[in-house]
Amino acid sequence: MSWLALDAALTRIRPYREALALALDIAAVALAWQATYLFRLGFERWFSARPDYDHWVLMGAMVAYGVLLKLFRVPKGMWRFSGFGEVKRLALACGSAGLIATTVVLMLHLHGVPRAVLALHPLFTLMLLAMMRMGYRMLYEHMRSRISGSAQEQRRALVMGAGDAGRLLVAGLQHNQGWVVVGFLDDAPEKQGARVAAVPILGALERAAEFASLHGISHIVIAMPGASAQERRRALDLAGQTGLPVLTVPSSEELLSGRSVNQVRDIEPEDLLGREPVELDEGGISECLNGKAVLVTGAGGSIGSELCRQAARYGPSRIVLYELSEFALYTIEQELSEKFPHLPLVRLIGDVKDIEHMRHVFGKYKPQIIFHAAAYKHVPLMEEENAWAALRNNTLGTYCAALAAIEAEADRFVLISTDKAVNPTNVMGASKRAAEMVLSSLAARGGRTKLTAVRFGNVLGSSGSVIPKFKEQLAKGGPLTVTHPEITRYFMTIPEAAQLVLQAAAIAESGQVYVLDMGKPVKILDLARNILLLGGHRDSGVKIEFIGLRPGEKLYEELLADEDRTLASSHGRLRIAQLKEVAGETWLDAVVSWLTAREADVADRALRQKVRRFVPEYEPR
Repeated sequence: MSWLALDAALTRIRPYREALALALDIAAVALAWQATYLFRLGFERWFSARPDYDHWVLMGAMVAYGVLLKLFRVPKGMWRFSGFGEVKRLALACGSAGLIATTVVLMLHLHGVPRAVLALHPLFTLMLLAMMRMGYRMLYEHMRSRISGSAQEQRRALVMGAGDAGRLLVAGLQHNQGWVVVGFLDDAPEKQGARVAAVPILGALERAAEFASLHGISHIVIAMPGASAQERRRALDLAGQTGLPVLTVPSSEELLSGRSVNQVRDIEPEDLLGREPVELDEGGISECLNGKAVLVTGAGGSIGSELCRQAARYGPSRIVLYELSEFALYTIEQELSEKFPHLPLVRLIGDVKDIEHMRHVFGKYKPQIIFHAAAYKHVPLMEEENAWAALRNNTLGTYCAALAAIEAEADRFVLISTDKAVNPTNVMGASKRAAEMVLSSLAARGGRTKLTAVRFGNVLGSSGSVIPKFKEQLAKGGPLTVTHPEITRYFMTIPEAAQLVLQAAAIAESGQVYVLDMGKPVKILDLARNILLLGGHRDSGVKIEFIGLRPGEKLYEELLADEDRTLASSHGRLRIAQLKEVAGETWLDAVVSWLTAREADVADRALRQKVRRFVPEYEPR
């Protein structure tokens, strides 16, 4: 029998481990009884000198030992981890059972049973039980070393997907001590029963839970980088049903970026969305950006930094990084310098509310494409003590940046907006809706610069979003906090959002607000459950707690207000929002005059009333 066959045989009986261990222990009790008689009486009198009722005494002793072994939870111990602690439990169980058996025999005046047998039997039993466990551990570690070159306890993987990625994964993991690939799962009928890299294809994907239990699997690995988003999502659901930690090989996009197929990683939130990759008009975007000077405000933020990375791919003449945070500016500058060493970078510390500095920057560097990503976006944080700061940064900052772009005769100005600008119930959303209205008012003046807003929902992994928060809570042992069981949000990944913003910049006309196709809304509760399930935390005790809606928070977000409608654009994932008309010059002059005044200490209620005057859709909560 090969070592792999022995390993498979041992894993097949693993579901019955406790019952089998107890049966073997009781058999050892009977064997030790015979050995004790042999030691005491010798071969000649081994059977002849026993009393007629000896078999009844033995049966009673076996029952006593069985009860005590169960009482001390000995059958639950895993033999391959046996050590001194296990021997101590065995000693307690054998000593207690031997004492009970001796007491009962003496009380019943069964003088035919030698006293030496009663005294030595617990010791013989202890020796035999310990030897069984030590022998099994030695065999197990030798088997592990013959299979994988290491005697250490292995991570036993079941791989979903028996294609080229699975084959390369096995080849990589075989050189990585600590991993054993037990088998593949694949839905292709022609692959059933075959072997890939000497590893058997056990069955279809839907049998993941069955084979995970049968073979003592510790990890599920999804090796389907070329599969559609729906197929990968189905594989994730089936893997999650096992309750084991789930890993995956890089996606096709990650493989193109240089990652190796055998570099398994944890499941990321974007894997849970089940969305197809964005198909871009590469030619149109390249025509828009290639050889042009690009300026990104908020260049060190989650969206701004990704816009810089994506824009750099299309060969702009330079990128002007405009950022208020020194550390954020340093971080993105270092990354771009490493990845795009020949791309000229201008690194500027500045505040978008400073109109004179904005004019100076635009006049000096003459940016042609501007992505305005500088914003305060954390809803609860901006709702109370920082409402005035949010209004000035998000609305006045947009006005200053857009006005500077117009005066410098830039080609395009793109505002990064949000779904929270639709029927806003919080100051942050109202400030972004006002920023959209500022652009509409400026666009109505005409001019060379095309002013556009792009509206999308939550971005997975961005600063302040729910996913980093869940990861921090999980690292601390939980609980995961969800505001409400029914709360839903639209989600997309940071690269997906940035790519669609570039696409919108390439096709937009002035004054338009684009709405990104965000797919279906996701329940935050489902997201939290999936993170626990696919991370193997189902039985870890980490709980989900509901803490109630925060100030200004809605149960669900909208991408279009009730009075709005959309028109198709030249790109399937972008829609043009037909918004109701807003006030023109008079409105713009009034809102700019208000936001440039010194009203930082204005009363909270009065502030919201004034916001509502400028943004009629705003309904504070």
